[in-house]
Amino acid sequence: FGRLSDRRGRKPFIVTGLLAYALVSAAFIVSTQVGHLIVIRFLQGMASAMIMPVVQAYVGDITPSGREGYTMSLFNMSVFFGLSLGPLAGGLLNDHFSLNAAFVCMGLMALAGFLLCLNLLPPARDEATRHKVKPPWRLRDIMADRLIAGMFVFRLVYTAAIGVIWGFLPVLADAEFRLSSARIGILVMLGVLVSGTIQVPMGYLADRVNRTAMVVFGGLLAAAGVFAFQWAAAPLDLYLASIVFGIGGGTAMPALMAVAVDKGNQTHAMGSVISLLTMGHSLGMLCGSVGAGLMMDWLDLRRAFGMGAMVMVIGIAVFFWCARRASASRAG
Repeated sequence: FGRLSDRRGRKPFIVTGLLAYALVSAAFIVSTQVGHLIVIRFLQGMASAMIMPVVQAYVGDITPSGREGYTMSLFNMSVFFGLSLGPLAGGLLNDHFSLNAAFVCMGLMALAGFLLCLNLLPPARDEATRHKVKPPWRLRDIMADRLIAGMFVFRLVYTAAIGVIWGFLPVLADAEFRLSSARIGILVMLGVLVSGTIQVPMGYLADRVNRTAMVVFGGLLAAAGVFAFQWAAAPLDLYLASIVFGIGGGTAMPALMAVAVDKGNQTHAMGSVISLLTMGHSLGMLCGSVGAGLMMDWLDLRRAFGMGAMVMVIGIAVFFWCARRASASRAG
């Protein structure tokens, strides 16, 4: 969808995806079997693929030169705050009304987004991507670019760490520290909230300092937060580790997305570049949760966090090597 939006415009995919999301929300309410839920989730994933990478590419298209970090951080802030507030809102709706009320709310929000985008976004024929003089790079050339490959790897390992945390931190908090459900919810969402809070100042900074250095520093800080979960001796240690992870992600991601916008403009294929990073995000969530589950089965629960941290460090090293090689090639 990201690749297609480079050629046909962003709006058609965004509005179609949002409408599909609203319909999927209604389908959750009437589903009666697990098989139905699997099909609905598959369709929901397709709708998400039409929305997220294309919306990020749209933001990249309209980002002023030299303000890539700040502009993308504003968008990232909305995403992180949404991830923080969504589970809380769903839980409150379920507690005070019913589980179906959460899906009704989700559908109404998607429908509101559909109507807003349908009426406020300019027609696809007026978008910047439809008026580019040069054609977009071929997909194989984009995938062969060292810097894009490095960003893909970083996004994959960072999200793999999120998958480990979201999947197994609640288990650790319950099994070893006997935290209540409410405290576990706060613990899991704390890192996301912290990351969203510092997005804008870190995005402002990313427009003024070396972005590669910011990604590496933030990534290492996030890896330290994941590793700290393995050695937590008290509930406070869990909260502190979650905060450190959030600060690391909030430092790295605005700089990474700023670099992605630069590459999107350079390749004239913003949708393709952003969609590759989105694919890395999805694969990372899958690999992190499954890999941590295997590690938990073979060894023990705490080792899953150590594995996540180790994978992150390896991915950061790959990103740094790719960025250095790309910089050397441009200098040559």
